[in-house]
Amino acid sequence: MSARTSGTFDPATEHGTKEELQAQSLPIVDPYLVTLETEDNPQCMSLLRRWIAVLVISSASLCVTCASSIAAFTEDGSAQAFHVSHEVTVLGISLFVSGLGAGPLLVGPLSEVYGRNIVYRVSYLLFFIFTFPVAFAPNIGVFLFFRLITGFCGSAFLSVAGGSVSDMFDNDTVANPMAVYTMSPFIGPVAGPFIHLYWRWTYWVEICWIFVEGIMLLMLVPETYAPVILKSKASRLRKSTGDPNYYAPLDRREGSLAHAVLVSCYRPFQLLLFDRMALLLDTWNALLLGILYLAFQAYPIIFETNHGFTVQSTGLSFLGIGIGMIAAICTQPYWNKVFAREAVKFGGIAPPETRLIMGKVGAVLVPVGLFWLAFTTYPHVHWIAPIIASVPFGSGIYFCFTSTFTYLVTAYRPIAASAMASNSALRSAFAAAFPLFAGAMYDRLGTVGATALLAGLTTVMAPLPFIFHRIGARLRQESQFAAK
Repeated sequence: MSARTSGTFDPATEHGTKEELQAQSLPIVDPYLVTLETEDNPQCMSLLRRWIAVLVISSASLCVTCASSIAAFTEDGSAQAFHVSHEVTVLGISLFVSGLGAGPLLVGPLSEVYGRNIVYRVSYLLFFIFTFPVAFAPNIGVFLFFRLITGFCGSAFLSVAGGSVSDMFDNDTVANPMAVYTMSPFIGPVAGPFIHLYWRWTYWVEICWIFVEGIMLLMLVPETYAPVILKSKASRLRKSTGDPNYYAPLDRREGSLAHAVLVSCYRPFQLLLFDRMALLLDTWNALLLGILYLAFQAYPIIFETNHGFTVQSTGLSFLGIGIGMIAAICTQPYWNKVFAREAVKFGGIAPPETRLIMGKVGAVLVPVGLFWLAFTTYPHVHWIAPIIASVPFGSGIYFCFTSTFTYLVTAYRPIAASAMASNSALRSAFAAAFPLFAGAMYDRLGTVGATALLAGLTTVMAPLPFIFHRIGARLRQESQFAAK
């Protein structure tokens, strides 16, 4: 009598003994290994639920990056309150962005052990708690220290959130939700200047926004990381059956968390040092984000000094960049068709280099927008001209980042997390540094010369997507890190 018909089910004899399976030339399946069933698969959730999760994650990411730039328009108020120079208060942006760059090195490995949700919830809770010392800071030291800490706590949404999106959608359907998520970290800094109140009130509004986002994360975003879902399922089976043998792959993972964090810290820099393609693409992205954050110091000089704007009106001058980004994401259906055509050419699976086609457009639009902006900053030119000039700059930013992100993830698939971490670290370093010298550069070179210099730098970097679209496949074959 078999184990099943005897009324006492033994998983070890469900398909026969190990010797019987070998005799029948059947694959040996460990009956205690928990597998992902349809009801557990995050890609099998309803489309509505998945899109709600994407929108909540994206809005939470927007909240974090918006918090990075709201300090730009609180600098005068905090300088007066703390009796320090304007140059010191600029550190409020730089330190926050430094935290954003350092955080992914830690939270990335944590999410692969404990799951996406616990990282979101803990990081957002800490982000909420540590924003209070910023809003109620008694002196500049407390203010700047907790700006660094809040940037570190909010960084989960720059490293983990992209993984949540890819968890919920397969390769054929991930493009649109990933485009929505990709835009949020870059439109967030542009939205920051629109929140302009008394400087402490600005941070009080931020606290309210973080609280609402935290509630939505708690209620509307499920766990999406399959290994952690399987680990929870194995735990439930052990409790319900009383059999301690059930396990998930994560239960028998080799290596410690400390080792994973160590690898997470050194591998991104190893990639930058030994892979020229990754280094050049990351430097290009870092330059673009540095210029975007430099704009928070440059736009007040351009619009308040040359065009007589008030502080409130200067915040609205960032509308051009925001409109450009939104216009760019509206072209995503067109790009989906382009990538589909490329896939057909290559027998169904397009090489990673096809993602750089979008980057070619961005590489042209960014310097065009910046040169246009440079030569319309004269006081006698109507103020609408530089705002219109910033529209192609905003669109170009979106195209460049989206193409590079998707290229890095696909071209360096074996170490995709490290590839994105290296990009994030270098981007954050530039974004933290550029605002610090913006005032001196614009004082020395003037609005035309300084902006034209930035445009020239982006022009020098513009050939990169064209070059790597052409020879990227060959460089990947030579790389010790890239997928072949």
